[in-house]
Amino acid sequence: MPLIKNGAFEDDKWVAVDDDSDLPADKPVILSLARWQAERETLVGRNAPVAVKLQSSEAPDALQADLDRLAMIALDFPAFKDGRGYSYARVLREHFGFEGEIRATGEVLRDQWLAMTRCGVDAFIVADNVTLEAFNEAVNELSLVYQPTGDGRKTVMQLRHGN
Repeated sequence: MPLIKNGAFEDDKWVAVDDDSDLPADKPVILSLARWQAERETLVGRNAPVAVKLQSSEAPDALQADLDRLAMIALDFPAFKDGRGYSYARVLREHFGFEGEIRATGEVLRDQWLAMTRCGVDAFIVADNVTLEAFNEAVNELSLVYQPTGDGRKTVMQLRHGN
């Protein structure tokens, strides 16, 4: 599936490695939270970047102390109605100050791209039929927003009251 990062298609350099597989020596890897926690001491010394994929049931608090060691965090959006990933992205960016890549995976749909971007997601694994035109149209289609996020955009309420 294609990767859109910062509004453009990119080759995905990351290799998702399951808990029972050996790690490729010099490639960036995406690991489960369980594997990161179990092998943390060894993984910290890797020469290649490490990322953790959080399932929607795994809060980012478990990674707070290690964010400076992780190049990317992938957030799983298992279903359209599961919005925990939005909260996790905001916590990572706004509360923990994470500056690495936050990647949306799973059910990543057009109607969600703008909200995900506003919450701090900057990379998206999308369906094969997604075009950059459709992506950029979706993330730029609303000039007014109702929900506050850390992206600096004023909400309708703030604009209405001159804040």
